[in-house]
Amino acid sequence: MLSRVTAEQRRQAADVLDDLTAVLALGGVKLPSVGVDWEHGRRTGCYLIGLGSASPSALLRVVDLLRKGLRYERLTRDG
Repeated sequence: MLSRVTAEQRRQAADVLDDLTAVLALGGVKLPSVGVDWEHGRRTGCYLIGLGSASPSALLRVVDLLRKGLRYERLTRDG
């Protein structure tokens, strides 16, 4: 029963993981242990994305990309 109820959450978790890894790859970042915590989801019905461990240089790149994205968002919103 829980499996049927959580089908949409499982699909959403897999889709967002694909989107995240694709966007990070475009920015030149690979997080080696990013993944869906399927076990937690099976037990609770709540699927979490674990970002895992990453090197400081990879995370610096993620921070840089986020800052640039936020600046762009601010510029386009405030016009």
